Order: sequence, then structure tokens, then C-alpha cells
Amino acid sequence: MAKQKKQAGNTARRKRNTDKYARRSKRNRFGTFCIVLQTVASIVLMIVLYLLGMLPMKYLTLIAAFLFLLWCITLNSQVARKKRGVPGKIFSLFMTLVLLTGSYYVAQANDMIGKITNGGYKVDKMVVAVRADDPAEVLEDAADYIFGVQFNKGADNMQAAVTDIQQELGTDVVTEEYDSIQEQAVALRDGEVDAIVYNQAYTSLMEEAVPDFEESVKVIYSHEIRIQLEFGGASDDSITKEPFTVYISGIDVYGDVSETSRSDVNIIAVVNPATYQILLVTTPRDYYVPIPGISEGLPDKLTHAGIYGVDASMETLGTLYETDINYYARLNFTSLIDIVDTLGGIDVYSEYAFTTSPDSEYVMDVQQGMNHFTGEQALAFSRERQNLPDGDNQRGKNQQAVITAMLKKCLSPTMLLKANSIMNQVSKDVETNMSQNQINALIKHQLNKNPKWTIQSVAAQGYNSEGYCYSSGYDTLLSVVEPDYEQVDDIIDLINVVEEEGGTLTEGEALN
Repeated sequence: MAKQKKQAGNTARRKRNTDKYARRSKRNRFGTFCIVLQTVASIVLMIVLYLLGMLPMKYLTLIAAFLFLLWCITLNSQVARKKRGVPGKIFSLFMTLVLLTGSYYVAQANDMIGKITNGGYKVDKMVVAVRADDPAEVLEDAADYIFGVQFNKGADNMQAAVTDIQQELGTDVVTEEYDSIQEQAVALRDGEVDAIVYNQAYTSLMEEAVPDFEESVKVIYSHEIRIQLEFGGASDDSITKEPFTVYISGIDVYGDVSETSRSDVNIIAVVNPATYQILLVTTPRDYYVPIPGISEGLPDKLTHAGIYGVDASMETLGTLYETDINYYARLNFTSLIDIVDTLGGIDVYSEYAFTTSPDSEYVMDVQQGMNHFTGEQALAFSRERQNLPDGDNQRGKNQQAVITAMLKKCLSPTMLLKANSIMNQVSKDVETNMSQNQINALIKHQLNKNPKWTIQSVAAQGYNSEGYCYSSGYDTLLSVVEPDYEQVDDIIDLINVVEEEGGTLTEGEALN
């Protein structure tokens, strides 16, 4: 009996020891699993950061060293097995989650930049409009209507639109041809035709002939035409070494930034990454200049160039200032509001104290000197011209001040904390023909060198006048700004200074 009890006791002890070793082995296996998981997450993050192409090698090295330190902490916690290594396992799982989340957001940042660089084309929206009180609601309701068309401007788009309309209806349509966009608008108003086909970007031109045109019609059909644009820019490798020029276009619409429209903000940024200089050149929207390849040498308002596409605006400004404009960045009213708000507002210098008018869509008092603006306030400041001493000329300077404030805020090291939210917003609101590799290279260059950029500005001047414009026909005199070509020549000289290797602008040279 005693022998049996002894054997039973030995069996129980062996079972307890076996269970103990099993539990310990299970804990060790789980600890090893945590270490492996953290290792994989660390490697994934490093691969994603490397592929992003934004971070200089010194930053990648520091991040790798930090990740290795975290890995050593986890390893030590499992080797020492203090309190069965539970705190170490919790730490490892937490860090794995953080690293995988970080990898996701870095990949998202790469995708956001891809969206920004999805430019290089323009979208012309051809529409069919009828009078606002017309019973037709869709294209099929207008199958037997007479359609007013014109082929003098944008003939290819017009033909493509008419062809698409006939395919949609399954029959030919009756058309009445007019010599100009303005004649189309008048014909619809007067009932000469039942509907008109036109490029929606020309709406502002139609309002010159028929006041409140946009409110007096309704669009029953639209057809988008996407046109690829060709530009000559710097190579990906030279973008951080050689000067380049960017056309910053602020279009006068809300919503989709890809749509062809008038450009109310016309700024070219001459950038020299070798000398860390940026020269901002603002040109009034009503500058009275020819539109190369469009206006047949006849003068027109600069803003009208935008209705023919961003390439027409770039060519117009490039010819005026005798320089090649390599890239563009387009934003609209919605873009400016969203980006400034994401930045947490901007500090803008105003040369004058004034109150914005209702036309700016936000009435506010502006102080002479520094002002902190929200997105809506920055837009109102940029649009105001009625209550300014020098009207459109001063508005151009104010737009320049807003762009300068945005650039300074974006180049601030503190903005790294908001980098993801900024890129997320910019990806929705800005379009550029720069490649993703070029933007990544510029960001990497900025992080690597952390230089102090010199941002200076000049605004083209002119004389208020009246003139006939190519886009508006020759029946109506419009307000225009006759260029001061002596000052234009001075601006050309400033651009050449920035583009020259070793050239440096002095404070007095650029600012006015």
C-alpha cells in the first residue's frame, strides 16, 4: 500500500513537471513568435520607407538603428523572462501594431503623391444647354430640337460633341452654325435655336454677351473630352540641380480642379535648387497679350488663355517673359480653402488696410501688416480688388503674399508633424504634371540639406484701359491692363539672374 502511494506521488510530480515545462515551452514559443513578428514588421517598414524615395540615407540609417534598439528591448525581455516576459510580449505586440500602421500610412503617402502627379492632361466639358424654362430635362427630350453650334473656337471638340450627341440619340440632329460663342448665347436667349452646344469653359465669355447667362440656362447633357498635353521638363535626376519654372494657376471655379477654366491667379515660380532661390512673378489676369497658337497674334486677356487649357496659359506667360515654363500646379477655390485650413491657417502680410467686398464672398477687415487667415479668409483676401488702391495690380500682389505664406509654412520643420494630413489634402486639391519621382526627389533634397530658401517676388504692372479681345469678339470693349513692357523687360532680367548658376537676387531687386 505504501509502495503504491509512493508511485502515485511520483507520477503526480512527473505530471506537474511535464505541465510546467509545457507551459514554459509555450511561453517561450509565443515570445519567439512576438520577436519574429516585430522583426518582419520592422523590415516591412524599412522597405516601404526605402521605396518611398523621400528620406535621405542618414534618416533611413537613424530609423533602422532605432528599430534595432526596439528589437533588442524585446529580445532582452524574453531572454531575462522577468515576470514570465509578459511586459516584453505586450511591448512587442504593441510595437508590431505601430510599425505595421506606420507602413500603411507611408504607403498611403506614396499613393497620395501619385494622385497629385496625375496631371499632364486637360478636361474639356462639352455641354448641351436649353433655356431655364424649357421642358426638356435630358438629351432625349431634345431629339427634335435645333442645336446652335460654332466651329471657330475648339472645332475638334465641337465635332466630337456633335458626333457623341448623335450616337446617344441614334439619329442626326439639326444644327445652326454661328460665327462666335457670344452669338450662340444670344441665339438661345432670343429663341432662334432650342439648344446650344458649347465648351463649359466658355461660360464667362457668353456672359459678356448675355448677362446672367449661367442662371438663365440649364444643362441637360455633358460630354467630357480628355486631352493629353506634352511638356518638356527636367529629368528626374536634374530636378534638384538645375533651375526650373512652375506655373501656379488658380482657376475660378469650385469642385474638380482638372476642368478647363479661366485662370484668375497667374504666378510663375522660378526655382533654383542650387542657390535655394524662388522668384514669384505675378501677372494681372487682365494683362492684354496675344495667346500663342490661339489668337492669331491678336491681343486678349491673360485669363482667357485658361479656357483653352493650362498649356495655353503656360505658352502665353513663357512668351511674355522669354522663358521656358516646365511645370504647372493647378488649384481652385476649394483647393485654397482646404489646404490653408489643413496647414492650421497662414500668416499673410498686407500692404494696405481694407475691408473685403461682398464679391469676395467673405466680408472681413484686413489690417496693414501681418494677418492670420483661415482658408476662407485667405481666399477672400486673394480675390478682393474693388476696395484696393490699385485694383487688379494689387490683387496680384496679395495672391503672391498668400502663396509665399503657404510656401513658408510648408517648408517649416514643424510641418513634418502634419505631413500626412497635408499630403492627403493636397492630393485631393492640387494637380501637377511633375512626376512622382521628381516630387519625391525635391522632398528628399529638402530633408537632406534643410536649406533656408530665399523667396522673393515681383508683380507685373500695367495701365488700365479698354480693348477688343480675341476670345470675346470685336463687338464689345472690355477692361484690360496694357502691359508696362519696360517693367516686363526688368522681370526678364530678374528671371535670368535666378536661373544663372551663382546668380543671387538682392532684397531691393525683386520686391516692389
